[in-house]
Amino acid sequence: MPHSKRYIEIMDTTLRDGEQTSGVSFTAAEKLTIAQLLLTEVKVDRIEIASARVSEGEFDAVKRITKWAKSKGLLHKVEVLTFVDGDVSIQWMTKAGAKVMNLLTKGSLNHLTHQLKKTPVQHFKEVGEVIALAKKKGIETNVYLEDWSNGMRHSPDYVYQYLDFLSTQPIRRIMLPDTLGILTPAEVHEYISAIVQRYPGIHFDFHAHNDYDLGTANVLEGVKAGAHGLHLTINGMGERAGNAPLASAIAVLNDFMPNVRTAVVEKSLYRVSKLVETFTGFRIPANKPVVGENVFTQTAGIHADGDKKNKLYFSDLMPERFGRQRKYALGKTSGKANIENNLHQLGIELSDADLKKVTQRIIELGDRKEVVTQADLPYIISDILDSEAIKDKVKIENYVLTHSKDLNPSVTLKINVEGELFEEHAQGDGQYDAFMNALKKIYKQKKIELPVLTDYAVRIPPGGKSDALCETIITWSLNDKEFKTRGLDSDQTVSAIKATQKMLNII
Repeated sequence: MPHSKRYIEIMDTTLRDGEQTSGVSFTAAEKLTIAQLLLTEVKVDRIEIASARVSEGEFDAVKRITKWAKSKGLLHKVEVLTFVDGDVSIQWMTKAGAKVMNLLTKGSLNHLTHQLKKTPVQHFKEVGEVIALAKKKGIETNVYLEDWSNGMRHSPDYVYQYLDFLSTQPIRRIMLPDTLGILTPAEVHEYISAIVQRYPGIHFDFHAHNDYDLGTANVLEGVKAGAHGLHLTINGMGERAGNAPLASAIAVLNDFMPNVRTAVVEKSLYRVSKLVETFTGFRIPANKPVVGENVFTQTAGIHADGDKKNKLYFSDLMPERFGRQRKYALGKTSGKANIENNLHQLGIELSDADLKKVTQRIIELGDRKEVVTQADLPYIISDILDSEAIKDKVKIENYVLTHSKDLNPSVTLKINVEGELFEEHAQGDGQYDAFMNALKKIYKQKKIELPVLTDYAVRIPPGGKSDALCETIITWSLNDKEFKTRGLDSDQTVSAIKATQKMLNII
């Protein structure tokens, strides 16, 4: 029985257009890892992985990906951006083992006239020659109309003249990019509707940029107008303000377009998002929809209370869809319900009177702009209630950190684990790495598994002096659960050690 929903192809261009993010460059190994994850777990339909002729590193990356993709029967899903340059790009692709090219051509008369200084007839002839050469080499062609959005605004006659020509060519798809991110949702709908109606037998992709923060809205309108495919990037990476983000676009389509479907697996979106963040060092904004740190965190106490009573502040955008969990922040706007939720997750119960004292302390800390996490709660409780039930079982008694020119950093560590003293020495790539290596030696003796460090962030006040307090936030993973610990000190390594001692007591 045929599926009644209209299928939308998703092409991820993180490895090509997303890599144009200022300061971002993937290694060949990183590109291969992301490509594998996108095609096998996220299950996008296609990936655009590189531009032809860029560098030896790019060539090596494409060779690795095409070799892997061919072994898995996925080579037809791997695409490379090429240029109207005779057979130069085609030869590059052939040597790299790629079989699908996305030919970059001019979609506006302005670009054609002032950048190429050619007439439409000259451009169409050269484009046709490249397409014919590709076909002879067994390479499938998709065609980009660069600056198509400005073309539709200022030179629609040229755009339609070009599309009339392309409709006679042996190509698979025509790709319509809003190259400068200038279109409004109304314009996207108007332009794509007109084109799809005029050329009903051609597959059209829409490629949105986010310069006015309209990328996701434009994607929605593009699909409503009849676009057959979308180009998206992980975390919205891309030149200038970036491209339409993969996670947001998929969530919007799933929730607001009941008559369309994609193959993308929502639960894999957060994982690939964090992987790309790690590889690029390009931090995801905390408030970024779907994948940001705070987007499933309730801060206001009244919201937590409503969730507890009847899920009053839940929407269809549930964190579990993306392999995430709802959290309740601790700060000056926290109410009793926020704190109760966090205590429940820690397995701690307090009387109403004690809970009131803890709530008041958290509000006071929030007023001083101090960040409180779930991991800090046992320490706050111990401090307020003078409880012997919650105390440090692990104490870092002493350490010596050394860092010398042309010598590996090292540490000598003395630690008390539940009354038993241990001392170890280790080297590492840095002082904190040496500290962790010594710690691992000790815990190996105890036959206790340490969590995996998954993220390490340092915050220093803007304009801070050399003695400014440094906050280190470390994210740990143990038994598929993540938690954070924080340390504060004027020395960055010491603040990290303080955060690590908190982790040792938590486990």
